[in-house]
Amino acid sequence: MAGPWLVLPTYNEAENIEAIVHAALPQLASVAPDYRVLVVDDGSPDGTGQIADRLAAEDEHVEVLHRTVKEGLGRAYLAGFDRALAGGADLILEMDSDFSHDPKDLPRLIEAAGDADLVLGSRYVDGGGVVDWGLSRRLLSRGGSWYARRILGIPVRDLTGGFKCFRREVLETLDLEGIDAYGYGFQIELTYRAIKAGFRVREIPIVFRDRELGTSKMSPMIAAEAVLKVPALRFGSRRVRSP
Repeated sequence: MAGPWLVLPTYNEAENIEAIVHAALPQLASVAPDYRVLVVDDGSPDGTGQIADRLAAEDEHVEVLHRTVKEGLGRAYLAGFDRALAGGADLILEMDSDFSHDPKDLPRLIEAAGDADLVLGSRYVDGGGVVDWGLSRRLLSRGGSWYARRILGIPVRDLTGGFKCFRREVLETLDLEGIDAYGYGFQIELTYRAIKAGFRVREIPIVFRDRELGTSKMSPMIAAEAVLKVPALRFGSRRVRSP
């Protein structure tokens, strides 16, 4: 069994990808001798994929998965999860590629997985927070998590965050092929299905920072999908594979 794999989805992240990979590698190396950073690039026209290929040629711990169609964050993560599982990863982590999540927190998520099946880096538990956000974005984010928590009836404080560590058993059990959300709805759906499947979910505090370089992928369509996805999850089907 291999060690932890970090899945980094990218689209037009040429300004960030080299720095984020170089920042993540020593953090993973500090907790496991066998580790991998998997860049999943959706055909970025700005050369992100080519930079990632060079990084992979320079370091055996870096791998690149090229996708020719931009299908959204959720599809990129699912492709990365499949590759990590096939590669034998015992832990699969997801993180933004723009330094919104601090790579120095990777060891903390991995350590917390010692007594949890899914670890969430949370902005909304004691010790967590956000910086560089205006009031409207803070209200939108907190309101979205509150709305999802109330509708779904689960105690998780930060349901829309994308800094997570999964034990492979979680991803092997959930029906990944049945997950159809693309943006923040994808993050909500994964956590909700993990809880309903009986897995132990733990939140640890992180500080989220707005990107300094590149362009945000947030859009009204992504936000609307998350809003509509929540009642569909609560009152729709729950698809899980048998463990």
